[in-house]
Amino acid sequence: MTTVNSLSAAAVRLGLDLVAAAAILVVGWTLAGWLGAMVRRTAGRSGRLDATVVAVLGRLARWTVLAFTLIAVLNRFGVQTTSIVALLGAAGLAIGLALQGALSNVAAGVLLLALRPFKVGDAVDIAGTSGVVQDVGLFVTRLTSFDGVPLHVPNSAVWGKQISNYSQATRRRTDLVVGIAYGDDIGGALDTLREVVAAEPRALTDPAPMVAVESLGDSSVNLLLRYWTEPADLFATRLDLTRAVKERFDAEGISIPFPQRDLHLIEGSLARS
Repeated sequence: MTTVNSLSAAAVRLGLDLVAAAAILVVGWTLAGWLGAMVRRTAGRSGRLDATVVAVLGRLARWTVLAFTLIAVLNRFGVQTTSIVALLGAAGLAIGLALQGALSNVAAGVLLLALRPFKVGDAVDIAGTSGVVQDVGLFVTRLTSFDGVPLHVPNSAVWGKQISNYSQATRRRTDLVVGIAYGDDIGGALDTLREVVAAEPRALTDPAPMVAVESLGDSSVNLLLRYWTEPADLFATRLDLTRAVKERFDAEGISIPFPQRDLHLIEGSLARS
């Protein structure tokens, strides 16, 4: 009878522990989600942190609460969490030695989040890889290339490389080289280029556009039109100015030559054997 009572008491305690553990898990999971969302909202309203840091802070808060929730559940079943922490520390050391590359990505991710050479939404070029930043995580930086392809770049391949942040530029320069024939009027062509760029409202007047002879090519005299625009106007202005220059040159009889070669034929006798 005593054995039956002991088993019944143990079953009751186990049932209570299971119910308590389930309640702790539910409360902890709910609290983790709520705290993560609250941290994101609070950090986002501060205006001092960009979207990348806000997202990382939210995830960090959520995982911290989940870690304490797991410890509380284990304590409920009488598990000595101190020994588990020591075991996890030893396992973490072994895993860290085996995953040095992954840890270097984490270290690089922390530096990127701390120094912030770019933020979400910036257009960047990272050692030849170009795109718009979508997310900076602890392991990888996610980009979307300018032609719409998702890119996942390890943080260790980002940190320590040359990073060009186009979105931080306040103005952009464009060099447009146009060739004219050697027989054309160079002065008139230069004046035409000045008029074309002056008529383009997106070309900035400070710094002033520069028009000059760039080089003497094999088939043409190459003229340089150098101007500055706002970053958002860079590509559209270049396309429109290229067309405007061609139309004005056609209207004024200024030719844009294509490469030509002179072929000289020398008559000679063929020796016959």
